[in-house]
Amino acid sequence: MQEKNKKESKLKWPIQAFFLTFILSGIVSFVSNNGIERLNLISSIVILIVVVLIGIIFDIVGIAVTVAPEEDFHAKATKKADGAKSSLSLIKNASKVANICADVIGDICGVVSGAISAMISIKIANTYNVSSNIQFIISALVASITVSGKAFGKEIARKYSTKIVYFVGKIIER
Repeated sequence: MQEKNKKESKLKWPIQAFFLTFILSGIVSFVSNNGIERLNLISSIVILIVVVLIGIIFDIVGIAVTVAPEEDFHAKATKKADGAKSSLSLIKNASKVANICADVIGDICGVVSGAISAMISIKIANTYNVSSNIQFIISALVASITVSGKAFGKEIARKYSTKIVYFVGKIIER
């Protein structure tokens, strides 16, 4: 009986993550794609940059939570410092937090940024009468910025994990 409960509990989070991702991705894709259609080129590019940055920032948070030492927050929690209790909770649930931040939100941002970059390519091709092959260049550029930003962010997350987790903990407690 106990073995069956362990199997069910191991399946519970991936199933929840599936539905959370599906719902968030659908909402974000719908809003951003419908919004981008109506915006000018500059505004569309700004939104693309914001989406890429959100993906990078959440990836940083996901990594920081997995590497931040729990001990750094026990003294702060004892002193009832703002954000310490939430920071400890983040660290104790590091695998779920990292999954939500880096995978759910990060991957949604990746998919949405791909869709936005395709729409921007169409706008550029139509506005400036350029070949639709511009899409390949823009997609490659967006992917390169995202991957290199996340690579750079991983080093920041590792080096400043305690500060990052504490900052997020303070935000959560507000």
